[in-house]
Amino acid sequence: MEGEEGPEYGKPDFVLLDQVTMEDFMKNLRLRFETGRIYTYIGEVLVSVNPYQELPLYGPEAIARYQGRELYERPPHLYAVANAAYKAMKRRSRDTCIVISGESGAGKTEASKHIMQYIAAVTNPSQRAEVERVKDVLLKSTCILEAFGNARTNRNHNSSRFGKYMDINFNFKGDPVGGHIHSYLLEKSRVLKQHVGERNFHAFYQLLRGSEDQELQALHLERNPALYNFTRQGAGLSMGAQNGLDSDEKSHRAVTEAMRVIGFSPEEVESIHRILAAILHLGNIEFVETAEDGLQKGGLAVTEEALVSHVAKLTATPQDLVLRSLLARTVASGGRELIEKGHTVAEASYARDACAKAVYQRLFEWVVNRINDIMEARGRDPRRDGKDTVIGVLDIYGFELFPVNSFEQFCINYCNEKLQQLFIQLILKQEQEEYEREGISWQSVEYFNNAAIVELVERPHRGILAVLDEACSTAGPITDHIFLQTLDTHHRYHPHYCSRQLCPTDKTMEFGRDFRIKHYAGDVTYSVEGFIDKNRDFLFQDFKRLFYNSMDSTLRAMWPDGQQDITEVTKRPLTAGTLFKNSMVALVENLASKEPFYVRCIKPNEDKVAGRLDEDHCRHQVSYLGLLENVRVRRAGFAFRQPYPRFLLRYKMTCEYTWPNHLLGSDRAAVSALLEQHGLQGDVAFGHSKLFIRSPRTLVALEQSRARLIPIIVLLLQKSTDNPTASGLFAERLKALREKDGFGSVLFSSHVRKVNRFHKSRDRALLLTDRHLYKLEPSRQYRVMRAVTLDMVTGLSVTSGRDQLVVLHARGQDDLVVCLHRSRPPLDNRIGELVGMLASHLQAEGRALEVRVSDCIPLSHRGTQHHVSVQPRPEQSEPDFCCSRGTFTLLWPSR
Repeated sequence: MEGEEGPEYGKPDFVLLDQVTMEDFMKNLRLRFETGRIYTYIGEVLVSVNPYQELPLYGPEAIARYQGRELYERPPHLYAVANAAYKAMKRRSRDTCIVISGESGAGKTEASKHIMQYIAAVTNPSQRAEVERVKDVLLKSTCILEAFGNARTNRNHNSSRFGKYMDINFNFKGDPVGGHIHSYLLEKSRVLKQHVGERNFHAFYQLLRGSEDQELQALHLERNPALYNFTRQGAGLSMGAQNGLDSDEKSHRAVTEAMRVIGFSPEEVESIHRILAAILHLGNIEFVETAEDGLQKGGLAVTEEALVSHVAKLTATPQDLVLRSLLARTVASGGRELIEKGHTVAEASYARDACAKAVYQRLFEWVVNRINDIMEARGRDPRRDGKDTVIGVLDIYGFELFPVNSFEQFCINYCNEKLQQLFIQLILKQEQEEYEREGISWQSVEYFNNAAIVELVERPHRGILAVLDEACSTAGPITDHIFLQTLDTHHRYHPHYCSRQLCPTDKTMEFGRDFRIKHYAGDVTYSVEGFIDKNRDFLFQDFKRLFYNSMDSTLRAMWPDGQQDITEVTKRPLTAGTLFKNSMVALVENLASKEPFYVRCIKPNEDKVAGRLDEDHCRHQVSYLGLLENVRVRRAGFAFRQPYPRFLLRYKMTCEYTWPNHLLGSDRAAVSALLEQHGLQGDVAFGHSKLFIRSPRTLVALEQSRARLIPIIVLLLQKSTDNPTASGLFAERLKALREKDGFGSVLFSSHVRKVNRFHKSRDRALLLTDRHLYKLEPSRQYRVMRAVTLDMVTGLSVTSGRDQLVVLHARGQDDLVVCLHRSRPPLDNRIGELVGMLASHLQAEGRALEVRVSDCIPLSHRGTQHHVSVQPRPEQSEPDFCCSRGTFTLLWPSR
């Protein structure tokens, strides 16, 4: 890392700062930002500053530089985090997750795209069609979700107005085989109204500006967004060219094409466009009171019945029923008699708006579910294929603070409190717990714990959400004002809550309307106006039945609750706030069950200007993201840690006492001897099972020493293979292969015991050159039985024990299962030698060797999945294989 990042770029890891102060942190952040270094580590946490411009940091060449590398081997980058999460998932069969956090406009969505692109680029080397299909869906679904879930706001031209968590499922080879998207709290109120300078969801403008004239005519639409109430506010705004987003017209084509490619039918796409058009027409419907004439129910009429006709045709529902649902609602009396109750103008306007919001939300949820159906892993059987592992990617709305903050901002900021709490628990508390587990002394670090704020929101019976739910369920005229009074009663002494009633001299809040929460990210004042209505999220059953009976099968599928009979008594549905709280609790539990990786995004300025870093604005984000506390934890402790066997596997060749295998009492003693020889023992601590390394400099020194020795080791091995005193038959075969295939050097050779697809064990020889992997038959002059070019080798699997089991994976071919058993001294460990030689050679060619460690290794023979494991046997004189019911077992001498 240091070799590519000189001091002129600042410190690539904030842990290396001379002093841990806000001033030093900001000075380093600014220096790196101004020199084009937008990424910096805090140990394994990545800090990312949005550059608001395209930088030459991405693409195939950059991906190749990070593939298979450790975090500290290359300059900080999103690819390094994606690679670390992928390797942890693949090597240890451990579910991982990448949590991307930061305020709106900090670059979270772009970060998630780069992570997805990296994972897609490094997987499926064998080009299996089903895996490619899944990768296509993962990548192309992004623009579809952005069209329906993103909008231009004053803080971000492509702001996610929903939360997204995506699970990607991988098979034992590390290839994506499926996925699932969870969406959270779509800001559906945006359908009705937007702040000045903002737009509705992109999908509406894309439809109007990108559709062909003939399609617009069929939808009864005109191209100008200013003609529709729901899009008039943002009619003069684009998606925002200054941050590289495409035009609405071009995006419409891209979204439509993405739907086609990943599997939406033409009929489904047409239905989506009709539903969007119906919402626009619905927003233009106005109501007027009329005199009773027997024709208009309840003395109410629409000002333009053509709009009702458009809505009816586009939703494939009867026009008279559409009109009736807009002007009145049906209720069941106590005697189960149905009564039609006419609306006032205000009630009809409320019903129209509630319908528009609900239709858009159902459309969005249907799109997400449709993508999930397409992306779902097909034909997977855990008993046959092994358990899938998962990488989760969380891209969720950041902390929000607007001139007027309502129910949506309250929920979004509660979500950020939950995620901050998770960050505290997993990064700070678990850090301390691991040190205690490993017997490493710990220096306490003070940090802000936001548990009290989370409890203020979600505490049963007295929390804000519980009080809101109680107000929504109470019969009678409960108002937002009464709800606020109840909050004041319950929380008047809470250190993170206040209102104008409790703080009469604070004129920044209004009496009877505002309350304020002291969030971890700063104070936010919320207006209670609309809280009860938005929490109830009520829609008359008439609309549900109307759309459930639509002749459009796509629309009908969005309204399964419309089949419920109006006289049917059901329990009260959960409120929007409770549903959101439950989903947040489930999300946090899901993330906590995985090995987390973090990307902390920072917005450099409020004006979305490239090359400008506003010190005060960034300082505030550094503070509420807890980044200084994170640095202090790493400084108080150790930046890196590795289990002793894994450390030795990589660095044993740098010490005379550990190469090729140590004879010391334990791996820990061997690691200690290695570090003493390098003079690095002062920068480490020894845990029960892991080595703790304080600074990246120690790792850099070890990497440099290893890099100098690898070519020498390869040369020595090549010479001993070509020794004239070695087997004459082998030497002759080696000479013939060199002349035939033109290889330059031998990397590794060994006699092996192998098992084939017919469950037969045989003695063979393994030869690895810089061009091929050969399987040879010693009993027949070492004739070549199988030759695989190295570019076809995709990785290998080994166990965590001292046995010599290796499974080599090659693209499009049966896996090769061998035991390196005919070595001297008997039962010597040559796994590390094989892995080291092959990894070093591939690394020099710009490739990474994927190594999977598992005590039950999945493998493939003739397209059939098997497993191989090791069974120690004291009475076994030589290693050998046996097979039972399709499962291979290496019988290993355990004397």
